Amino acid sequence: MIRFGGDYNPEQWPSPVWAEDVGLMLRAGVNLVTVGVFSWSRLQPGPDEFDFGWLDRVLDLLGSAGIGVCLATPTASPPPWFTRLHPTAMPINHDGVRLSHGSRDTYCVNAPAYQSASLEITGRLASRYAGHDALRLWHVHNEYGTTCYCDHCAAAFRRWLAARYGDPATLNDAWSTDFWSQRVSNFDEVLPPRATQYLSNPAQLLDYRRFVSDAMLEHYRSQRALLSGAPVTTNFVLGGWVPVDHARWAREVDIVAIDDYPTTLAERAFAADLARGWARGGPWMLMEHAPSVEAREIAQPYLDRGATGILYFQWRASRGGAEQWHPAMVPHEGPDTPVFREISALGATLRDREPVAVTATSALIYDEQTMWALQSPHLPPRAEGYEATVKRWHRAFDGPVDVVPPDASLGEYDLVVAPLLYLLPAAGHRALRDYVSGGGRLVLTFDSGLVDEHCRVTPGALDDLIGARRIQHDLEPATATVLRHTPDGRPAVLENHYGGGVVRYVATDLDDLGLTLLEI
Repeated sequence: MIRFGGDYNPEQWPSPVWAEDVGLMLRAGVNLVTVGVFSWSRLQPGPDEFDFGWLDRVLDLLGSAGIGVCLATPTASPPPWFTRLHPTAMPINHDGVRLSHGSRDTYCVNAPAYQSASLEITGRLASRYAGHDALRLWHVHNEYGTTCYCDHCAAAFRRWLAARYGDPATLNDAWSTDFWSQRVSNFDEVLPPRATQYLSNPAQLLDYRRFVSDAMLEHYRSQRALLSGAPVTTNFVLGGWVPVDHARWAREVDIVAIDDYPTTLAERAFAADLARGWARGGPWMLMEHAPSVEAREIAQPYLDRGATGILYFQWRASRGGAEQWHPAMVPHEGPDTPVFREISALGATLRDREPVAVTATSALIYDEQTMWALQSPHLPPRAEGYEATVKRWHRAFDGPVDVVPPDASLGEYDLVVAPLLYLLPAAGHRALRDYVSGGGRLVLTFDSGLVDEHCRVTPGALDDLIGARRIQHDLEPATATVLRHTPDGRPAVLENHYGGGVVRYVATDLDDLGLTLLEI
């Protein structure tokens, strides 16, 4: 079965509308709806007040119609009473400004009061609905991604660093702190990378992204531990701003779920292959995307790449609020519209359809930590960023391709492409060498393997693998690539041409390696 439906927010509507909604859902072929994502203020109107009666009625109504529920924990949007009572649980931004209530995601994931309140509401939902007949999936939180720089985070960051490095001397070495007199004598001297006079330490910036990802993962795990009766997931939001290492998180969910709001079918295909790569053979689903009069065409890239569910945000368009003009399955004009008819047509085609199995012989390596490292402000601006580069390579493939993290098993692939793999720790070096020595074909691009996991330069780290020696480097994007040969036809020098000069790779033994130096 392929799950089909979307976010349903009945708390925004009077109860007579609920019965109409269920009838329309059946008409559209909906078999799963996500409920409760932003309902904390309804479920808990005060510190010691709880109201689950409306949610009981909604779940009973859906269940009696045979519509499954993906039940969310509402912790992505704490209610006003919480932030009034716990102002230090509000996030502080990079510039030191504490944000005010009035939007969503107004929380610090490391604030003890927020952690406690999250477990309180999640525990009550779990004890009440774990055995409900309509429950099909637990949906923890929503689109983890809020970065905070407050004192709660500072203390948690120090604990994280102590666990990671053990002692200040090891931290100093990893962060190259002798540059600009940043050496610390104890972990208490370390702060989050808040706004400072000039450029921040790139290793500190990268470690803080890792820390934020781990802190949010712990928040997810603490809720997951309370839930039972159905598989558990959270929805991954995509984008370079998101401080979540999704490849690592994917091991913690029962089904990989992504939210995808691209502009082209090619970008949808990339997101689908990426989700399948994160799932590593397990199930994945599209948890959110925008409804459209082209719903069938838009759904196809996901379905062709193994999606087990096609869901939208949202079911019924909101009358007010910040997303009142967001597309919906039931628009403001009602069901007698092209959008609803198209959505219903898609639902009809999915009723008896099963997810497809995808077998790819090629892989494309995508590393979010490399993307984070390349976003460091100490690097020159690029005409094309990391994600755009990887997507360009993805478009060049003809046929299915798995988009995989650097620690994925590569032996099953005939071809592996690793675009712009700037950040390459020792384990990554071993994996690439093992793949090539086992007979695999590897494609590397410019700026690969320039630094280790601490953003420390590693000169010549790939020379033995590529059979070439880099004798000059410029971080500006190349405008042209030329492979020059010896008189007898052997490759001799690869030249990357830049506005500021030429980078030359001197070939040593390209013939016997299963590797290509290539730019497209």
